[in-house]
Amino acid sequence: MQYNWPFPRLTIPDDQILLQFLVVLCETDPLIWRRIQVPSGYSFWDLHVAIQDAMGWKDYHLHEFQVARPAKLRGRRIEFVGIPVDDPYEDGQMRPGWKVWLADYFDGDAQPVIYTYDFGDNWRHVIHYETFAVVDPSRSYPCCVGGARRCPPEDCGGIRGYREFLEAIADPTHPEHESYLEWVGGSYDPDDFDPDAVTFDDPHDRWMIAFSD
Repeated sequence: MQYNWPFPRLTIPDDQILLQFLVVLCETDPLIWRRIQVPSGYSFWDLHVAIQDAMGWKDYHLHEFQVARPAKLRGRRIEFVGIPVDDPYEDGQMRPGWKVWLADYFDGDAQPVIYTYDFGDNWRHVIHYETFAVVDPSRSYPCCVGGARRCPPEDCGGIRGYREFLEAIADPTHPEHESYLEWVGGSYDPDDFDPDAVTFDDPHDRWMIAFSD
């Protein structure tokens, strides 16, 4: 399906308000989590890109947000926001993320949001809106201000497959030990995460890669 980018690139004034989110990957123990700050002028597509970059995902698969609709907005109680697909079972319920704005949904009464990435592996994240902040002119945004543990490898089989992967790489006698390490490039440290090392792509550029011919 072809789409047209409907908005100019977002510029971030020095006085713009930031939204701070805690992103937790469900069913991980110890938890894999990130804390990010994004401009309040962002869309859900922009937030998607920021989550992908902060977590360490590669954006190879579809995603969706399940969002509780605020009382000030009429319509369904739960909205689905992501990338609409030509699927007769969707019944037009998926709203395009680049046309839905964070500022309409996140305030002091915002409910947690479920963000699912890769419907095969079914990576479910809980997104908590925590607070707002003011742009620091010395920093670039979005930014990652905290987090713990490395992102699971793409296509490792979801939470169950990830646990099996960790068991295998931790045990040199495991029959899959060598093949798993080779698969991930030779080494994998599940505790390796540095928020200062996170880099963020321009959401416009990512959109053009996803939808341009």
